[in-house]
Amino acid sequence: FFSSPQLHSPSVMLAAQRPLVAQHARAAPRLALHRPARTFLLGPAYGLAKKMMPPISATEKAALESGGVSFERHIFAGTASVAALRPYRNQLSAAEQAFLDHEVPELCAMLDDHQIMTDKDFPPEVWDFMRRKGFFSMKIKTEWGGLGFSAYAVSRVLRVVQSRSPSAGATVAVPNSLGPGELLECYGTPAQRERYLPRLTNGELIPCFALTAPHSGSDAASMTESDGYVVKGEDGRLGIRCSFKKRYITLAPVAGIVGLAFNLHDPDDLLKGEGAPGITIALLERDHPGLRIGRRHDPMGNAFMNGTVEGTDVYIPMDAVLGGQSQTGRGWTFLMEQLSEGRGISLPAGACAAAATAATAAGAYARIRRQFKVPIADMGGVQEHIGRAAGQALIVRAGADLVAAIVDRHESPSVLSAVIKQQATDRGRAAFQDAMDVMAGSAICRGPSNVLAAGYSMNPVGITVEGANTLTRTLMIFGQGVTRSHPHLLPVLRALEAGDDAGGFARGTLAMAWHGLRNAGAAVGRALTRPRSKADLPAYYEAQLNQLAAGFAAVCDMTLVLGGALKREEMISGRMADCLSSIFLGYACLWWCEQQGDAEGLDRLMDYALTGLVHEAQQALVGVATNFPMRPVGWAMAAVTAKWAGPYPAPTDKQVQAASDVVTHPTDVFAAFCQDVYFSEDAGARLTMLRDWLPEAARAQRLEQALRRAKRAPTAEEQELLSRVEAARDRIVQVDAFDRLGVELADPAYVRPALRPYAAPAAKVAVALPGRGREAQSEAAN
Repeated sequence: FFSSPQLHSPSVMLAAQRPLVAQHARAAPRLALHRPARTFLLGPAYGLAKKMMPPISATEKAALESGGVSFERHIFAGTASVAALRPYRNQLSAAEQAFLDHEVPELCAMLDDHQIMTDKDFPPEVWDFMRRKGFFSMKIKTEWGGLGFSAYAVSRVLRVVQSRSPSAGATVAVPNSLGPGELLECYGTPAQRERYLPRLTNGELIPCFALTAPHSGSDAASMTESDGYVVKGEDGRLGIRCSFKKRYITLAPVAGIVGLAFNLHDPDDLLKGEGAPGITIALLERDHPGLRIGRRHDPMGNAFMNGTVEGTDVYIPMDAVLGGQSQTGRGWTFLMEQLSEGRGISLPAGACAAAATAATAAGAYARIRRQFKVPIADMGGVQEHIGRAAGQALIVRAGADLVAAIVDRHESPSVLSAVIKQQATDRGRAAFQDAMDVMAGSAICRGPSNVLAAGYSMNPVGITVEGANTLTRTLMIFGQGVTRSHPHLLPVLRALEAGDDAGGFARGTLAMAWHGLRNAGAAVGRALTRPRSKADLPAYYEAQLNQLAAGFAAVCDMTLVLGGALKREEMISGRMADCLSSIFLGYACLWWCEQQGDAEGLDRLMDYALTGLVHEAQQALVGVATNFPMRPVGWAMAAVTAKWAGPYPAPTDKQVQAASDVVTHPTDVFAAFCQDVYFSEDAGARLTMLRDWLPEAARAQRLEQALRRAKRAPTAEEQELLSRVEAARDRIVQVDAFDRLGVELADPAYVRPALRPYAAPAAKVAVALPGRGREAQSEAAN
């Protein structure tokens, strides 16, 4: 009905839905329609609906039937609550904590990101360390020599590494996201596991996965430039003759093994039922005959390895197919089930690092930096930037931690993975942009002292990869979410697909009607009765989110009147995705803050962040109602959004100032954000100086204010503090300068062209002659 071919078992999905369906079955009254009446009324509707339903391709079916549903099903049902999230917890094992305490800081200390960006590669000792210490096999089980880490541990490792060097973060992320390692563990033959997993875990093989092609980007399943044909070799054994042209493949230039996705054809029916045509995955080592690998792209100047994987008429033996011949044609299902975890962990981890670095660096810098004799942290315009960055840091951290906890409970949340990938990378980019505005000149001059430049250049990469954010938002989040997570829609779709199940269609349609009416009533009722007092901040915001969830569920049902045309209303779908995402992130913030206890500053930042999220969610629903093409339905949507009962405003100036203060002072929240950032043991490193001198700068400012009130001079001890802070301030505001850059480094005798001898042409001088006209003056000039 409305699925996306973008990156994502009926039994798994239905099992996940069963408790919710049963709940609504108990809640729904029996509508007073006898079977003949239902058949008479719904029979013609069944026929019409079958005509309206667009065909679903095999690839789309695979996407729909892979992965599972999670907390989002409660939002689509209008029954979401913080209580449903309490079973999820983030916890590190002793081994995971030790890795974070030792191997991760050791790696970060080896990374000189400015030099890495200049050289466009890591030093040999860095590559060796990452391979030897298991950074490329964190997710592979210990029985194969991997580290066997949880999703949360992988996320924490990636955050810290990425904060030190975004290129190193990307390098470590890919093998632990969409790498052949996990695919081999889940779907490989015993021989394939024995052959490859030990070599992946000991660092002998660096993996990459070749999926994207020039004409198959976000629509990766089209595989227009990757075709393989089943052939019979001279020895009578089956093989595959394959041509492919892949690009944007991270780690390809240095990979020892490639996971290759291609579209398999069997025109001569050689498979004979063992396996099937369709998207297939093969494992090829670097020296495989005909495989062309090694050329590099230059992604925004970042240093991580990224390039092409190509081949023409490459022969692939059948035992190189992941899982063997019987698993041909199942590649897309494999990818959907594995990629949803990777894209829900690795890219949000990078966004966490970006947002945490932005909030802590800009917050500390603003307190230390002075203009017009005051810290710029006290200037309203600067507070706007810092408040937004701090709010985004909280939202991204909460959402990423929650999705990691969901994955660690062995759920495969394909929809929530799309939500957190799109939202985290977008919000991380926004936080970085605000931090750049605050740190200004010190953020744009590259060098060892610049703490933002590398992350700023990496932001567009996260926005683009593993499903471009624009298409993820407008095609996937709501489209796949409503199909998979709505408590009644999937049975209706299966009845339509069957073609002869009018009874199932009738039952599902009536259940959907009751579902929509119940949630419409709940949305209006909750709008009228929701609390207006913030005396209990978590309870206040949970009530607002509950009202919005009911409104979202009701509006969701109303959008379905468009039938298959909804698939083409991408702006409507995008706004529904925005609403779903903001509601989910709102609950995530409440869940995360509940676990932090009475952390200093958390209540102020939570108030700011949740005010923004409920405002965003309501505005998205209002946008759907305003722009819905069937206007009577749009008017009904407007009533359900309940803006008439009191709109949710954007954060006030006081809330912005309060949020800014949380990260421009050494609060518990500031310390929590610092957990996602690497701070060098070198006291003179710029980021370390910002963290360490923030408390002293805040203390010195309080002292100055006390001295002015008392109208007295500082004591010797007080002056010593003021002098130390001033000296640190002077060091922190400095930027890097170089004697030589670029081509100058390669040639010591190089002279800048603008400084070389220059023969200037003779100047034309106009001579003014008194009493002469313009014509004469022009003649004199000539």
